[in-house]
Amino acid sequence: MTGSAREFVVEADGGSRGNPGPAGYGAVVLDAATGETLVEAAEYLGVVTNNVAEYRGLLAGLRAAGELDPDATVHVRMDSKLVVEQMSGRWKIKHPDMKPLAAEAARVFPPGRVTYEWIPRADNKHADRLANEAMDAGARGEQWSPSTSTAELDARAADRAAPDGRTAGSRRSGDRATVAPAGAGEAPDVAAAGGDVPPTGEHLPRTTTRTGAGSAVSGGAAAGGASRGGRREGDGGEAAVSGGGAIAGERVLRAARTGAGSAVSGAAEAPAAADVRAAKVVASPGWGPPDMGSPATFVLLRHGETPLTPQKRFSGSGGSDPSLSPVGREQAERVAESLARRGTIEAIVASPLARTRETAGIVAARLGLAVTVEEGLRETDFGAWEGLTFGEVRDRHPADLDAWLASPDAEPTGGGESFAATATRIAATRDKLVAAYAGRTVLLVSHVTPIKTFLRLALGAPPESLFRMELSAASLSAVAYYADGGASVRLFNETSHLR
Repeated sequence: MTGSAREFVVEADGGSRGNPGPAGYGAVVLDAATGETLVEAAEYLGVVTNNVAEYRGLLAGLRAAGELDPDATVHVRMDSKLVVEQMSGRWKIKHPDMKPLAAEAARVFPPGRVTYEWIPRADNKHADRLANEAMDAGARGEQWSPSTSTAELDARAADRAAPDGRTAGSRRSGDRATVAPAGAGEAPDVAAAGGDVPPTGEHLPRTTTRTGAGSAVSGGAAAGGASRGGRREGDGGEAAVSGGGAIAGERVLRAARTGAGSAVSGAAEAPAAADVRAAKVVASPGWGPPDMGSPATFVLLRHGETPLTPQKRFSGSGGSDPSLSPVGREQAERVAESLARRGTIEAIVASPLARTRETAGIVAARLGLAVTVEEGLRETDFGAWEGLTFGEVRDRHPADLDAWLASPDAEPTGGGESFAATATRIAATRDKLVAAYAGRTVLLVSHVTPIKTFLRLALGAPPESLFRMELSAASLSAVAYYADGGASVRLFNETSHLR
């Protein structure tokens, strides 16, 4: 490495709307000294998984940095803990589809010239918006075009929010290159739904030079960027669906920009317009209005087994508050490993009871996240039935049990909590958490009755549906909540990680 080698920061992101689903990536190369944006890259990938898209974003960013200066040192910043930990060598790469992606990324620069850092999603907005613009373009049957990029608006908003007008690594307007797939504005050459992008070989890049403010590359209407929550509609299912895919050949259109103000069109400069565009995401093509906003996705995890679980005893908020059994702790470890492989959980919220806090703690340690305790996620109080089996309750309190089975307003013997009261509590907790975690994927670690109630309310099902759901220990379910009040159940009682 020569003494004149440059230092770059690469910020990258990727995602799929479903897992696998229509996917795209975004990547940005910044000058480490000035924070200036040097290269933007984005591509619609067709149907692949979140993990594939994230690795493809990393590859695009590293390759763009390498083309700027093959002797450079690079610091990669990503909000995918999975990619950061695997590329840093701290986590093993077990999935067969991830190994070639990681190996390809490791070959772009010699060992020791690239470092990795995990950053919160809020600090990765530039690459995130590019990824979503690429997915939006793909939904229109197009490829992302540099002329549609509005990603610098996130940097400008961050600059305005900073006390001194600048933030570390923030982007500044000015000269930069943008990278897009060849044929921008044309139908993408990708595999059919359900398959990954096939290897296509290397394509020679086409180069065009643009000068002056407001210049644009033809092809592709202005993209309505979807927020990250929107691109992860299938986050709940990611605990079960394996990621995979081959590296497609790079097809790029390069545009060298000169002159200040050449980043985006005048219409995209307005922050208010950017906010509207950032919220445009549709759950499924043809369903609902286009402005529902990015969903809050709740991945609902039932705690692992306790000594009472295999005995099928009532265990609510008013009982002995048991901890996990050895089997339950192993189940929690398996859930943690599964969620870590997917790298999609952004926050963890748990019931205050011991078994849920212990389960959440095991997962949080694996994901590198903190646990927030929420009282509203606790289990129903079963009163005098705590610790008893169903048969024992039938023998001791037959009339009360019959009433409880017949009406959601009936309370367990001894002044326990009715299902109606539980539903009121869960609805209030749901609204509170949806507001707090809009557009994010959150793991809620709770119990049988609260999780079933989340699902029942999302489906608009009657109270008696609670008796018709099977919810296993350490199982995963998921519901997405949209700004218009709509909800979509994405997953129910998933246990493949325990097999």
